[in-house]
Amino acid sequence: MRKLKRLMAMCLVGIMAFSFVGCSSNGTTGVSGFITGSGSSALLPLAKDAAEKFKETNPDVSVTLNAGGSGTGLKQVADGSVDIGNSDVPAEDKLEEKYYSQLVAHKVCTATIATVVNPELAKEVNGLTKQQLIDIFTGKIKNWKEVGGPDLEILLIARPQTSGTRAVFREYALDGNEEMSGAALETDDSGTLLQTVADNKGAIGYVALPYIVHNNKVSALAIDGVEPTLENTYNGSYPVWGYEYMYTKGEPKGVIKAYLDYIVSDEYGVRIEEQGYGVTAKMTVER
Repeated sequence: MRKLKRLMAMCLVGIMAFSFVGCSSNGTTGVSGFITGSGSSALLPLAKDAAEKFKETNPDVSVTLNAGGSGTGLKQVADGSVDIGNSDVPAEDKLEEKYYSQLVAHKVCTATIATVVNPELAKEVNGLTKQQLIDIFTGKIKNWKEVGGPDLEILLIARPQTSGTRAVFREYALDGNEEMSGAALETDDSGTLLQTVADNKGAIGYVALPYIVHNNKVSALAIDGVEPTLENTYNGSYPVWGYEYMYTKGEPKGVIKAYLDYIVSDEYGVRIEEQGYGVTAKMTVER
């Protein structure tokens, strides 16, 4: 009888130990499953980094992420093509009510949008006024000599209508003015945009700050004398920024909820600023 009791006690301990395998302080360790996401190119680096870190303690999770623009991500999460739609703008800005009413917003961070030019050009033009920026992107100014630079035609790089980065830039950098149609290049691939700017002295475009934190091949321009930095975004002096959202169709469950919980956890929070994104709680202004 004594041996039987000892055996039962050992079995109970084993069961209890098994029940705690895969658990952690943030409740995300040990999950498994598949996650798909698409949308904002501005948010893509964070989504990928978070996925890599998440998988370190959840090796049985598979995450597939693509860009394509905020509009694409929102459309795909609304129709069930992906689990998460990444967006630089609220869903109601891109979708009809019958679609966005089904979605749940998860505000994960802020993204500062920087205007970038070739470093050689930046030696002569290291900043623009907001009005000069508006005039360049609406096609009124076509040569850099008009803003104190060299006699060189401006190579304008635009983003497609589906781009949330474009929407944020239009509202807060261009004061609602639409970009000139028929730009020399239109792309929502930030890597392509940066390479084009690096290769062409006359080029100008805009990207989320995380894309240039460790990139010295392009130069960011000040607007009205204010540099596009996290500090200036936090204190409200730099105006071109927006909240970054991850949308789900209904409340997330299982592995998707665990992934989203991890992104907004204190554990991952330290990584947000390291990548050039802003912590929402640090903003001194709201939108």
